[in-house]
Amino acid sequence: MTGIPAQEALRIVVAHGDPAARAALTALLSGHPALRIVAETADGPETWEAARHHHPDTILPDVHLPGLDIPQLAGVAPVLMLTHTEEPETAREALRRGASGYLVQEDFTAAELVAAVREVKRGRTPLTPSVAALLAQANTERAYRAGTSPERLSQVQPPVAQSSYRSRFRLSRREAEIMDLIASGMNNQQIAATCFITEKTVKNHINRIFAKLHSTNRAEAAAKWRGTQPGSHQGGAEGR
Repeated sequence: MTGIPAQEALRIVVAHGDPAARAALTALLSGHPALRIVAETADGPETWEAARHHHPDTILPDVHLPGLDIPQLAGVAPVLMLTHTEEPETAREALRRGASGYLVQEDFTAAELVAAVREVKRGRTPLTPSVAALLAQANTERAYRAGTSPERLSQVQPPVAQSSYRSRFRLSRREAEIMDLIASGMNNQQIAATCFITEKTVKNHINRIFAKLHSTNRAEAAAKWRGTQPGSHQGGAEGR
């Protein structure tokens, strides 16, 4: 990757109450030429002051940041949650209160975070694939409980990127994420937006996934991924 002029670097505030976690995150992000950390903060009030002073492109707070006030921060700069918590209710509440996106740490690279910050600047809502799938599932269940017609719902399934499935089919982390989204009912355009990649890249991943799962279409691949197709359980052709 070629160097990026300093004036084009994305200016961010890293906010985490745990000093060790904050330092580790800062070390990861500082190595990317497209990111410039303008402040590191330990609580909500400190983060708000730093945002007012630096006017960053994005604030990256942990969802459990002491004194976190998402609406207040969102009034100064876009808030992209960066956390280890992927419970759908926590993510939904953060988004409801004004967060522009929700990413789960260790589920993305620094380059993917750069793409997410740029998505936020374009007014989009980047979500870690696992959170997107969980939110879709939770929304489906809530709609069914409320009596919404099934025809108006996408047929979303729970995320199933279990390590045993990924190992069994020899999928990469990215391929497993995309297979999760295929199984949840997303189309290529939705997958591209969720993963911050082009539709052409999605198609390339899908071709490799189909080859590894010995499948010719999405329904067959999803069935094998969920373990519901005959021969896909332990002891099947892909079982070892």
